[in-house]
Amino acid sequence: MIFKENKPIYLQIAERLCDEIIQGCYGEESRIPSVREYSATLEVNVNTVVRSYEYLQNASIIYNKRGLGYFVKEGATRAIIAQRKKEFMNEELPEFLNKLKQLDIPIEEIVEKYHSME
Repeated sequence: MIFKENKPIYLQIAERLCDEIIQGCYGEESRIPSVREYSATLEVNVNTVVRSYEYLQNASIIYNKRGLGYFVKEGATRAIIAQRKKEFMNEELPEFLNKLKQLDIPIEEIVEKYHSME
């Protein structure tokens, strides 16, 4: 995995795991890779993955079954999508709309482009 310098690595790993959950790689109530497995896959320090897992556990995305590992919490997919939608609507969309205004691109053109993607 190639990491960006502007964001802590543990958060990038957490985002990647959330991406994998949304994509269906790990279903709700299914086990995710152990800390050691994931750190080997991503070629990062075990402590970095531990921090990512703790972050996701605090966010109620995953939970730990003592002695068995970490599992995706029921409702995690909906929670991830809801959080990402909220972030998009509050952070990215206003910036996007401002760019449309600056470039004098009518919203109808964007809607047309959006529908042509379907």
